This record gives sequence, structure tokens and C-alpha cells, in this order.
Amino acid sequence: MGPATEVTERAATPTPQPGGRAPENRRPRAVPWAVIALWVVVLALAVPFAGKLMDVTRDKPTDYLPGGADSTRVQHLVEQLPGGGTSALLLVHHRDGGLTAADRELARTQAREIATTYALAGEKKGTLPRTVPAKDGKTLLTAFSLTGMGDEDVRDKAVHHIRDRIIRDGSADPPRGLTVELGGPGAMAADSSEIFESVDGTLMLGTAVVVALLLILTYRSPVLWLVPLLVVGVAALAARALVYGLVQAFDLTATTMNTSVMTVLIFGAGTDYALLLVSRYRDELRTHERPFDAMTAALRGCGPAVLASSGTVAAGLLCLLAADLNSVNALGPVGAVGVVCALAAMMTLLPALLVLLGRRLFWPLIPAYGSKPPVRRTLFTFMGSSAGRRPVTVLVGGALLLGVLCLGSFAMPGDLREQDTFTEKPESVSAQETVQQAFPESSSQPVTVLARSSAAGDVERTVRGTDGVVRVEKGRSGGGWTEFSAYAKDKPESAGEKATIRQLRDGLDGLAGAEAMVGGPSAQQLDLQETNADDRMRVIPLVLVAVLVILIALLRSLVAPLILTVAVVASWGAALGLGGLAFEPVLGFEGLDPGIPLMTFVFLVALGVDYGIFLMHRTREESLRGVPVTDAALVALRTTGGVIASAGIVLAATFCVLATLPMVLMAQMGLIIAVGVLLDTFLVRTYLVTSASLLLKRWMWWPGRLFRTAGEGEGARRE
Repeated sequence: MGPATEVTERAATPTPQPGGRAPENRRPRAVPWAVIALWVVVLALAVPFAGKLMDVTRDKPTDYLPGGADSTRVQHLVEQLPGGGTSALLLVHHRDGGLTAADRELARTQAREIATTYALAGEKKGTLPRTVPAKDGKTLLTAFSLTGMGDEDVRDKAVHHIRDRIIRDGSADPPRGLTVELGGPGAMAADSSEIFESVDGTLMLGTAVVVALLLILTYRSPVLWLVPLLVVGVAALAARALVYGLVQAFDLTATTMNTSVMTVLIFGAGTDYALLLVSRYRDELRTHERPFDAMTAALRGCGPAVLASSGTVAAGLLCLLAADLNSVNALGPVGAVGVVCALAAMMTLLPALLVLLGRRLFWPLIPAYGSKPPVRRTLFTFMGSSAGRRPVTVLVGGALLLGVLCLGSFAMPGDLREQDTFTEKPESVSAQETVQQAFPESSSQPVTVLARSSAAGDVERTVRGTDGVVRVEKGRSGGGWTEFSAYAKDKPESAGEKATIRQLRDGLDGLAGAEAMVGGPSAQQLDLQETNADDRMRVIPLVLVAVLVILIALLRSLVAPLILTVAVVASWGAALGLGGLAFEPVLGFEGLDPGIPLMTFVFLVALGVDYGIFLMHRTREESLRGVPVTDAALVALRTTGGVIASAGIVLAATFCVLATLPMVLMAQMGLIIAVGVLLDTFLVRTYLVTSASLLLKRWMWWPGRLFRTAGEGEGARRE
């Protein structure tokens, strides 16, 4: 398959064959050296700034919330109230056999130490927070909010101090059998930050190892694999520096999710471009004596396809700018920067290094000048032959298979709750589960209501009179705003609590001059779900139009682009369906992140079309050389099938690295994209698109030049 299936050739140079360059037509070696020198300068400038990207990466709730939602405005405004941002926490004491007097005394001691160490919202300095015992006597809940927690680092240090110094190393060790945990939104945010801090290095190392192993298996060379990997690393550094510059210049939101996806994109897409270029360069070395001439021919041959491929991915990602969700909106330019840097490095630095290192870089599979490529029956020859014998059967059977797989999407779990966002259960989630079991009749997580102080009385009466609200506490006031904490009777993020939040918003909207808004963790999750649904309606049509325009411009056809687009959408649907069948029953994911359908659609359509571009561009190239259009499809599959398969495996493997991260969002995204890429590589591109080409013949290229010239050829043959 591709480069890995080549037979060993002799390094000796035979007598020049037709198509080779005369020895006197030497190309200057200064060109590749100049390119390398330019990249050395770029790297010298990029390294200092690339290392600073993590310092400006933000993972606050507002960085992932919709820009125009009430819950986002509430989050910003409460941070401006006296005491700054608050952090709601829950101190949970639990004993299966029932709490003892010593347990309760320990709880009071720890609560007293917290109250004397930190300023609590709504309480005087040193006043103990309210403690609520469960009816069964097994659990004791102490709920409180720390003020001055607007800064993430301050909040995280406070959470770790309470856990490490007050709970674990307090005046008395917890008695045997007693579980003491710190939960609540503040603790969950701190746990998220701790996980995010480990993601960047783990992801970079894991992706590099996976790509290195696959390149070694593909090239079967002890040295060749190092060159693309080195160039991908350079592209990653340049991209990180550029994103840092965008953050500083335009206040771009760079989240851990965005930078992680960018890293995977650079390694996956960059390696794909390298595989295509190196494969074409290897072929050209057989007909050109000098590596410079071979590389020129290789760039001329595959350059348009690579440019169109990267352009499609970048255009699809930039369509995300139309999304209202902050994290998704920012993913567009961040991802596009990664793709552009990968393209620039693979089309300039990689060719320069390959030319200077010469054909011996391919040892032991050295492509000798004047040699013929080995003729052997590969997997893709067999697949092309089977599609050629029964194109209708293959096309209908493949379409039915994709349709059946799409039905699995109806088995998708419900919306992912905040406490289920981790694949490994942190302390904050364990504490939340204990609270929900001990207090099933009410919510321990407040819904925040913010309103103008001038209408505070009316707002408080309206909130208290809302069906589903069991308790209301008046909070801080300042800057003309007043904060209320409303407690629902239903569990956090349950259908009942969502209904209560909607009723609160409906009731408060009618209060003139109140400007009342509803926020808090549950309202944020509700806004995430609703905004993601709206973003899908806006972004998906834009992506489809952008992809179609680029394909039409490249292939000079209307039919082929439509078929490629429909095929890749079908791959996405099938991958989503397989996810629905596996996420909850097999992998134990309790819900689906609401952003998954949109993000996987953008990536699978943009990246999946890549392989269609590689295949159809080669088909068009062969047809323009005079090969009959039906034969051209099989020739293209035979010549590019191996490299497309290698590229698909590499891309799928790099996205699988996301699935190893301890976040359900990353795992779901990585698995769906990986499965979609493999379906696209081994079913859609090889079987379905080839079968459609064989059935439609010249109509595949309607109404372009190839459609007309092929028709003239058919007419001449009939005469």
C-alpha cells in the first residue's frame, strides 16, 4: 500500500531513460538552502512565543459559553460585584453507617477554619456557613461561597488549600469510615483546570509518537520518517506562536480544547500532505535524474490538490466564526492557523530537505533513476476491479450500509451533564453524586438571578413565586445590580430544573426596568445546548457551500463535487451512528456533549473531502492525458489508493489520541472523527465514489471541459 509496498531498488544510476533531464540542466542548490534559512529565522522568532501560548490559554466558563446568552452576562457581572467573583463550594461529610457525634464535631471544626480563613459571600467574617443534615443521618452538607475568586489561580489555590490543609491535614484526622469531600461548581472548575494543565504536553507527545510509528511502518526506512515528523514539529511551533500573536493582538479566545484540536490537525493534516508529496516525489525520481527536477514535477503534480485540500479545511473551519458559542467561534481561526502552517511547512521546508538529502534518504527502498515502478496486484487494484465488475451492486450496497449505520444516531445518550464531563471521576464529581443521593428532594446548586437594584423587591417576589423554586437568598449588591440565589426543588441539570429556569426567565422578562437575567451552572448548560442547536443551523449550510465552491473550482464540474459532498456527509452520519451505539453501552459515557454534532461535521466534511480531492484530481489528471474516463477512475484508485489509505490511517490515529484525554468531549470528538475518516478512506472513496465514476462516466464531469472532450472521444470511437 503506497510507499510501503515498493520493492527494493538499486541505488546505481542507469542510462538515462526518456523523460529524464539532461545532466547539464542543473538546478541551483541555493534555492532549498534559502528556504531552509528562511525557516530557521521563522523558528528562531517563533520558539519564544510558542512557549507562552499556555500562559494565555483560558478555560473559564465564559470562554466556553455563548457570547450573547444571559448566563454569560451574569457570569461577567457577578465578578464586578463587591468581593469580586464568587466560587460556590460544598463540604460533604458522609458515613454509610450514619454520622457520629465525632463526625459532626469534625465538620463544625473544618467549617469554622474555612470561615476564619476566607471571606464567605453573604456572611460576616468568622460566621459559620449553614450546615444541613440529610434525613437518613448519613450525610452532612455545608454549602458556602468564597468571595474574591474571580481569578482562576486564586480559586484553584483556595480549593487545593481547603482539601490539602483543612480537610486532609486538619486539627484531627477524619475518623475511619468517614468520607470528607469538597465539591460544588468551584471545586469542579478547579478539577477541570488541573486536567487541562496536563493535556497540552500529553497530547503533543502522544501524537508525535503515533505519527512516528505510522511513518516508520509506511516508509520502512530508518531515516525517512524523521523528515516529515521534524517538519510537522516546526509547523506546530510556528502555529502556536501565531495563535499567541492573535490572542495578544485581537483578544482571541484560546482554550485548551482549541489548542488541542489545532495540535492534532497539524500532525494529522500535515502528515497527510507529506505522504502525498513524498509518494509523488518517489515516482518522479524514477524519471528525473536530479532531485530538484523531480521535486519540481512532484509539486506541479500534487500541489493543486494539496492547496485545494488545505483550502477546504481552512474554509470549513473559518465558517465556525458564524457560531455564537465562544469556544466554537474561536476554534475557526485557531484551527485555520494550524492548517495553513502545516501547508506552508509541507510545501516549502519538506521539499527543500528532501532535495538536499537526495534519493538515498529512501534507503533501503531507493527509487533508482530510469527504473520502472513495480507492477503488482495491490488491495486497491482488487477493490477497483470489484467495483468495476458490479458498480451498481457496490454503490447500492455501500449506500445501504451507511444508511443503516446512520440509524444508530437515534441511540445517542442525552445531553452531557457537567458532572459527567470527565472520563475519570474527580473528587468534585464524587461529592456531587453523594449530595444528590442524600438530598434527592432538592437542589444544592443555586440558580443565580441578577437584576437592577431599583427593582430588587419585585424581582425577589417574582422569583419566590416561581413554580419549582423552594428557597431564595438575597446576595450582594453593587454597581446598580443585586444578586439572588434561587434553589430549585429538582436535581441540577434535570428536566425539572431546566423547566424552572425557563419559567424564571419568562416571569422576569415581564418586569419593566428590572433587566433581570438568570445564570449559574445549570443555566449555562441550558444555554450551551440551545446555542449549539442554533449554531448548527447557521454553520452547517456555510460549510457545505464553502466546500462545494472549492470543489467546483478545482474539478471544473458540478456533478463530482455534489457526489463527493453527499458521500462525506453520509460518512459523518454513519460515524455519528456508530458513536450512538458505543458511547453509553460500551464506553459508559452518560451523555453527548452538545457541541459534538457541529464540530465533528465540520472536521469530517472538510477533512473527508481531502481524500476525495486527492482521488478525483488524479482521475481528472489521467483523463486529460487521454485515458478513457472509466479507466482513469481505476488508474487513480490504483495509484493513489495506497497513499490515501496511509493518510487516512495517520489522520484517524492522531484523532484517536484525543480519545485518551480524560475529558468526554475530547474522547467523543476523537472517536467520531477517527471512525468517519476510516469509513471515508476504505468505503466511501475507494468503493462508492469509484463506482459512481464508473456508472456516470463522462457525466461525472458535467458540464466541464472533461465532459465535452470525453463525449467527443466517444463519438469518434462510435464512428
